[in-house]
Amino acid sequence: MSSYLAVLRLPSAARTFATALIGRLSYGTVVLSMTLALASGHGSVGRAGAVVAVFALSVAALAPLRARLIDRHGIRRVLLPLALSYAAALLGITAATWRPGAPLWLLEALALAAGATAPPLGPTMRTLWRTMCGDDQALMQRAFSLDTVAEEVIGVSGPLLVGVLILVANPAVGVLLSAVLVAVGTVAMMTSPVVGLASTGVRAPGGGLGTRTGRVRHRGSLSRIAEPVFAATGVGLGLGAQSLAIVAFAMRHHQPSAIAWADAGMSVGSILGGLAYGTIHWPIPGRTRLPLLTVALGLSIGAAGLAPNVWTLTAITTATGLFVSPLMTCAYLVGDELAAEQSRTSAGMWVNNAYNAGSSAGYAAMGPVLARLPLSGCFALAAAPVVLAAGAARIWRFRIAKATPSAEVAITEAPAPASAAV
Repeated sequence: MSSYLAVLRLPSAARTFATALIGRLSYGTVVLSMTLALASGHGSVGRAGAVVAVFALSVAALAPLRARLIDRHGIRRVLLPLALSYAAALLGITAATWRPGAPLWLLEALALAAGATAPPLGPTMRTLWRTMCGDDQALMQRAFSLDTVAEEVIGVSGPLLVGVLILVANPAVGVLLSAVLVAVGTVAMMTSPVVGLASTGVRAPGGGLGTRTGRVRHRGSLSRIAEPVFAATGVGLGLGAQSLAIVAFAMRHHQPSAIAWADAGMSVGSILGGLAYGTIHWPIPGRTRLPLLTVALGLSIGAAGLAPNVWTLTAITTATGLFVSPLMTCAYLVGDELAAEQSRTSAGMWVNNAYNAGSSAGYAAMGPVLARLPLSGCFALAAAPVVLAAGAARIWRFRIAKATPSAEVAITEAPAPASAAV
């Protein structure tokens, strides 16, 4: 834990991270809150699903554009207007669902507006970690691990918070809470000195804050970060497919509670694995580590198909979770390493989006398979894209290395002025 305390003791780190987490908690509460509010207001889960689908698709489709705007125009100029617009759209959904009767077109329009303006708080926070950690790679690894574990905790605690809230309040209150969280968190985050430094390219080598000026000649395309994007896509596909296979396992064993146990085991394993990963000094570079972690995750997903009972399945999913946060941390780090200096937020968003898109696609694809294959075959099929993604990332690395034998980088560094320290 002392290593994580060192991260939080960086100038302005605890303040910036805490405010970002407040805003990011909105993403842990908004989907379930919106679904419950819409279903309550319209009495139709199908209509609720349609509106939430509009929201989710617009979030994913426009995510790279929002990240690119931040890279191009700076965090303060873009993130705050996005967050306030997003909060306003959620307030509109709150008002429209507070009482039944709102037309479907209005709900879909508000969901589209919310999804289109959803602020990329996670990728932005990882950009800020880079600013705070400078060129200290060990510090970066701990910071990214802490960040990934925090996302895992938000993914678990957000729905639990909504579940408690709807026991005492109108379901639309959850959407209102999501709006308040993102607005308060982002506004508070903007007051951090680190945000101003990141917007001007100021960064400290070896930790702390300093001034960095320079010029990097690069290949400005998605191909630069294809390795972590391949890995994240495969992981999303595998875990999305596995989650539906776990539901089928529980139903066929007549133990619906197995779903909750397996999911809980996965989350606990991911949190523990992420915390451990950040403290280890790895003898091999991240680009070599990434496919190894991906293969390990794929094999553990496949092993779940051998489980004879609920308790064995829970043990295996817990072991699977041990690789999830470390793998995503490694993917974010590799993406940050490979990205051009002025495209780091976009790189993080592409990795994040690849995982989310893969998860949705894997879940959808597993449905028709469950009726045709035994459970062991379903889990093996879920493991396949993860292992294949590791191979694709490795092949791409060799292809790029062959095409570009040397990178052209010209960087000049200046010492930090006394006024830069915060």
